[in-house]
Amino acid sequence: MTVHITRDRAAFALAGVLLTAAPAAYAHLGARPPAQESAPAPTRGTEYVETRLFFGTERPDGGPAVTERQFGDFVDKEVTPGFPGGLTVLTGRGQWRDTTGTIEKERSYQLILLYPVKQAAVRDRRIERVRRAYEKAFAQESVGRVDDRARADF
Repeated sequence: MTVHITRDRAAFALAGVLLTAAPAAYAHLGARPPAQESAPAPTRGTEYVETRLFFGTERPDGGPAVTERQFGDFVDKEVTPGFPGGLTVLTGRGQWRDTTGTIEKERSYQLILLYPVKQAAVRDRRIERVRRAYEKAFAQESVGRVDDRARADF
C-alpha cells in the first residue's frame, strides 16, 4: 500500500507534533512556556444586587394552596410599589423540609429583583417587609432569600 503525503498534510502533521511536544520540552528544560496573551473580558453594565425570593404555595395548616391570581395580587400590592422599575416572576416546582421534618413538594414562585448597590440598605428593608407580609397572608413558615452581586445593563 502506498501512502501519498502532500506538503500541506506534512506541514499540518508537523505543527501538531510541535504543539503537543512544546509543553514537555519546556518542562524538560526547566523553563516555562511563553504566556499566552488574552484580552481581558470587557466590563459592561452597572453594579447591582440581585435578590431572588422563593415563595411556596402549600399551606402548613392544610388550607388551600395559594392560587396564581392570589400571588399576582400579592405582587401588585406588596412588591411593585417598592420596586416599580421592574421585576421577574418565574413559576416552578420546589421542595423543602418544614419545621416538623416533612419534605414538602409544591408549586412555587421565584421573584427576581435587581437594584443598584447604592440602594441596598433601603431595598433590604422593603424586601424583608415583603417576606413577612407573604408569610402572614398565606400562613407560610418562610420565604427563601438569596442575594448576589451582578452587573446589569439595560
